[in-house]
Amino acid sequence: MNVIEVEHVSKTYSDGGETTTVALRDVSFNVREGEFLAIMGPSGSGKSTLLHLLGLLDISTAGQYRFDGKNVEMYSRDEQAYIRNAKMGFVFQAFNLLPRTTVLENVKLPLAYSQVPEAKWNTMARQAVEAVGLGHREQHQTSELSGGERQRVAIARALVNNPQVIFADEPTGNLDSKSGKQVMSIIQKLNEEQGRTIVLITHETATAEHAERVIRLKDGVIERDEKVLHRLRPDDEYVK
Repeated sequence: MNVIEVEHVSKTYSDGGETTTVALRDVSFNVREGEFLAIMGPSGSGKSTLLHLLGLLDISTAGQYRFDGKNVEMYSRDEQAYIRNAKMGFVFQAFNLLPRTTVLENVKLPLAYSQVPEAKWNTMARQAVEAVGLGHREQHQTSELSGGERQRVAIARALVNNPQVIFADEPTGNLDSKSGKQVMSIIQKLNEEQGRTIVLITHETATAEHAERVIRLKDGVIERDEKVLHRLRPDDEYVK
């Protein structure tokens, strides 16, 4: 089953005058449920634009995008907001955590905008924190954590609503190599052990090769869409 279906999608921006910038041009691909897909390319290739479209943060100029079998243009703004919170999880390079708030409170935040009864928030947040190996840090403020730990908190926050898809936007971009490996290990386990659908945005080949499939963008066009034959593991070993 495909959770994401993108057909002939294009996105252009206009400055209000005669200048038009083409960010994406006739892009088509699907993401099946439980797949780990990496979308990679250099700066200006269209990665961020595509992420915004997939995450319902923007709309395409042409083409169709179906999420969970339904054309996203058929969803109202309220329905789109619900999908972003309940069916999508987001992990960003900049973490986007509240600095003077505990790990547990940060992870609970999406639940405040959900239909989950408040009585369940602590239990669900603790399960997500445990899933990223930070149970012993749940009462620490995020400002007291290392960069790698903060990104793990961001992953836990993305998990807490049990989303259909997790979008990870350059999740290792602000991390040293050791912390980056730890974060990629967690993301791989979420895919391999829990069957989570992952869409990873990156400009780094090594990071993309943790996925099982890579789409390479260049100048807003899909240059290649290929299976990763030898996936890179966090310990730098390749497996078939």
